[in-house]
Amino acid sequence: MIKRFIYLIVLTGIMQSAQAQSKDESAVSAAVESLRKAMIDGDKTGLQNLTANQLSYGHSSGRVEDKASFVDNIVTGKSDFVTIDLTNQTIAVAGDAAIVRHQLAATTNDNGNPGSVKLNILLVWQKQKGQWKLLARQAVKVP
Repeated sequence: MIKRFIYLIVLTGIMQSAQAQSKDESAVSAAVESLRKAMIDGDKTGLQNLTANQLSYGHSSGRVEDKASFVDNIVTGKSDFVTIDLTNQTIAVAGDAAIVRHQLAATTNDNGNPGSVKLNILLVWQKQKGQWKLLARQAVKVP
């Protein structure tokens, strides 16, 4: 009987821990999806709300943007995503940080020039005042 009681206590603790983790993972996943939509829509307010002031946004070309240039380039169409499809996404939450990896396949229309990209992406999210904010992003071209 005591073994059963201890087993139930341990199992309850594990389940509560998993639920807390999955809550954060779900919130990060929702933030990633909101970012994807805001990038397609050129939604300035959405982009500003989803990104940290300290944003470091790395492109596969090696170019790195801060928050202001990232938002401006999306909103003005200099960097224009027509579609963005994300696959093979993983999320690992560690305290107030989350590491997201996925593959991105997109059609683009940068400065009116149609194109397409396929990238491996690393996103670093940070929980700031209860909200998940994109702190860093790095892209690598898929061969």
